[in-house]
Amino acid sequence: MRFFVLIAAIALATACSGSTGNSTPNVATGTPKPASTPLPVSSYEVVKVYPHDDKAFTQGLFFHDGFLYESTGQYGKSSLRKVEITTGKVLQKWDLPREDFGEGSTLLGDKIYMVTWQQGLGRVFNLSDFKLIREFQYQGEGWGLTNDGTSLIMSQGTHVLKFIDPNTFVSNKTLPIMREDGRPLMQINELEYVKGEIWANIWHSEDPKVLGKPNYIARIDPATGKIVGWIDLANISPEDQRRDSENTLNGIAYDAANDRIFVTGKNWKRLYEIKLKPAQ
Repeated sequence: MRFFVLIAAIALATACSGSTGNSTPNVATGTPKPASTPLPVSSYEVVKVYPHDDKAFTQGLFFHDGFLYESTGQYGKSSLRKVEITTGKVLQKWDLPREDFGEGSTLLGDKIYMVTWQQGLGRVFNLSDFKLIREFQYQGEGWGLTNDGTSLIMSQGTHVLKFIDPNTFVSNKTLPIMREDGRPLMQINELEYVKGEIWANIWHSEDPKVLGKPNYIARIDPATGKIVGWIDLANISPEDQRRDSENTLNGIAYDAANDRIFVTGKNWKRLYEIKLKPAQ
């Protein structure tokens, strides 16, 4: 489990903002000023509920061609899997070595990219057969992963997102994310690129030291790092989260062709297709 204090996390983000072979990365500078008006907060409507493997400690989730792809964590239990949405059945699976703690994953082209927590080790797989193509390394921890069609975008549990070249695995930009009050948005976790925005789960957002609001997702402008809104998923799966404090919301997948949003959490029994309600 990931336990560290705010000061240590900020120090880590600073240390990780650079990358080997790129001593002067393109860093988005400047601290956004506190918003003069509150940011919009969208609520949700559950469209459908699907079964989800409650042994899957969800770390990454994405949709492709009618199926969900999920990466899971925990030592000795981490995997990459292809899942049938309607049944939750695992159709294809690649188990990580027992010493690896799996984290976020994303699809770019015909390749799946997946990172690990503290190993500093990422992997690239063929989409079609999960064949391992290569491994790569990065500095700092690996948490969430998505892409904008060109770069991989990785979170590391801090307030900084790292943009990474998918061929060289060199960081070409770091993007600090600040809250409306000017403080860093810490514990950014699983990511999804949705309609030109980065949507980010905030790990333990219910913690007063983080946000004090349960099951919150940040909507982030990838060009500026500015938060453009929030999604409030409070009470979406109370039974799942009651079982264990670590059963947090963590999994966003977007079906662009049909404009569908799927969310789930670590060891949740259910996957939810949701529709956002207009911000109040």
